[in-house]
Amino acid sequence: MAAEPEQEAGPGPGPKHRDRQKNRNKKKAAPAVDESELLTVPDGWKEPAFTREDNPKGLLEESSFATLFPKYREAYLKECWPLVQKALGEHYVNAALDLIEGSMTVTTTKKTFDPYAIIRARDLIKLLARSVPFEQAVRILQDDVACDIIKIGSLVRKRETFIKRRARLLGPKGSTLKALELLTNCYIMVQGNTVSALGPFSGLKEVRKVVLDTMKNIHPIYNIKTLMIKRELAKDPELRTQSWERFLPKFKRKNLKKRKEPKKKNTKKEYTPFPPPQPESQIDKELASGEYFLKERQKKRKQMEEIKAKQADAVKRRQEERNKAFIPPKEKPAVKTKKASTEKKIDIEAIKEKVKNAKKKKLGALPEEEVKLKMAADEKKKKKKK
Repeated sequence: MAAEPEQEAGPGPGPKHRDRQKNRNKKKAAPAVDESELLTVPDGWKEPAFTREDNPKGLLEESSFATLFPKYREAYLKECWPLVQKALGEHYVNAALDLIEGSMTVTTTKKTFDPYAIIRARDLIKLLARSVPFEQAVRILQDDVACDIIKIGSLVRKRETFIKRRARLLGPKGSTLKALELLTNCYIMVQGNTVSALGPFSGLKEVRKVVLDTMKNIHPIYNIKTLMIKRELAKDPELRTQSWERFLPKFKRKNLKKRKEPKKKNTKKEYTPFPPPQPESQIDKELASGEYFLKERQKKRKQMEEIKAKQADAVKRRQEERNKAFIPPKEKPAVKTKKASTEKKIDIEAIKEKVKNAKKKKLGALPEEEVKLKMAADEKKKKKKK
């Protein structure tokens, strides 16, 4: 029988290895897709609304949220509460107002199909408690609207500084707040120790940044300038994938306040390797003055003499202070009156003549020469007529 030819034994590639190699070649051949294109949302795209068909069986258990409101909001909430119940009733959420306790409660029902509806209802009652009007607060029930309540009360220590910075956020006649609302497409309400914002997610992020920077002593005008530039850059489709850092302004922080100089300036003494001299003890002082060798009677007598001398000085000072009240004040020197100068002599005769002439004349009468001229003119006229 003829021997069969032996197969060549060798480390040839198996079938699995060949498939892997083919897959790698296919991946290399596929065109590279830019990641930025995958991340961008097309213009005009909206997420489809959540309907009963998405959750036909409803919720398993009841959920509820409650929040307190201040006393001054009670009258307004009383008026608008039927509207709140109507708006929440469309989403099958119950709302209750407790005026005795001062609280608002929202609960789901058996008909509620949207699990996120209770979260939106909770945000609605929170906004109403923070002085947001119902017309604006009811927008939270929309899918593309969110809210953010920023607490600013604990960001600044001093109350006066806090009030100034909060007023800076509002601006003169609310102009700064209005500009911020236009740039972020959000409704902003500054009330007490909180700032309530309502709008799209991108706008809420910017509002939070501006509010926190303002409380950190950064003026909101700088952030508003940056937002205006970003708004213009977003219109250009080519710049969407590029970095905007080169276009944005960079503001340097300047501390204009000068450091207060201390009243007492501590000057450093020159360094010496030797320690300071040891202070003298009481015995050393007594030895130097010679009191150490005196007897107790002599010491007591000396102490008494010192006490009496101090008392005498104190009595003398007190007596001087009492005597000050009896010392008359210094009088001002009397001013000498100047005598009327008799250099200019009055002409009495001339004055008498003037008075006589005045008596002759009647008040409002013409002088004699003018009267004579008039008389002569009247006579001429009469002659001509004849």
